[in-house]
Amino acid sequence: MMTLPRCPKCQSEFTYEDGDLYICPECAHEWGKTSGDEPTEEAKVWKDAFGNLLADGDTVTLVKDLKLKGSSAVIKVGTKVKSIRLVEGDHDIDCKIEGFGAMQLKSEFVRKV
Repeated sequence: MMTLPRCPKCQSEFTYEDGDLYICPECAHEWGKTSGDEPTEEAKVWKDAFGNLLADGDTVTLVKDLKLKGSSAVIKVGTKVKSIRLVEGDHDIDCKIEGFGAMQLKSEFVRKV
């Protein structure tokens, strides 16, 4: 009986073969049969609306008026946001905007200062 390798991501023993790949049914991770085929995880890169790289602690300005959900307030173009924090997800910037409080923004609506 042939023993299959454990999943390198979750260490599950329930892996199976599918053509030239091994697949883990628990975490859906796929990897090649040869040890060199393992794709390397790349670090997430955040860019602003103009393609500039963003980092934690940067100061950005808004490039578009943003309506606040559930309110009639609008955050105007050019509003400066200091000390951003980058996070994973759909809205990838956590910040505090003076006069509005804590919120999340999408990096496509900001420009690095």
